[in-house]
Amino acid sequence: MKLVKSIVRPHKVDDVREALEKLNIAGMTVTDVRGHGRQKGHTAVYRGKEYSVSLLPKVEIEVVVPDEVVDEVIEGIIRAARTGEIGDGRVFVLPVEQSYNIRTGAREVN
Repeated sequence: MKLVKSIVRPHKVDDVREALEKLNIAGMTVTDVRGHGRQKGHTAVYRGKEYSVSLLPKVEIEVVVPDEVVDEVIEGIIRAARTGEIGDGRVFVLPVEQSYNIRTGAREVN
């Protein structure tokens, strides 16, 4: 199993969710986050005063998937989240050794 973590633009979350649903990926965790990479933020104007915004709003989507579909999931996320502009986000893949269902206590080992 792999944990696929992606950081995407907020307006791309529904596109990514739909792409994952097409791949029959049912469960996901979505978290509002803030940060920057190469984009390094931008300047904004509020009530006539200019200020710097260094941490931009993003959304982190986490899914745990079987090893056999991880490449399809990565491709689906990238296809759905890409705008072609700087700041589109990142995808990270981490190994998952085991997981437990809290309700039943059942353990799933990879």
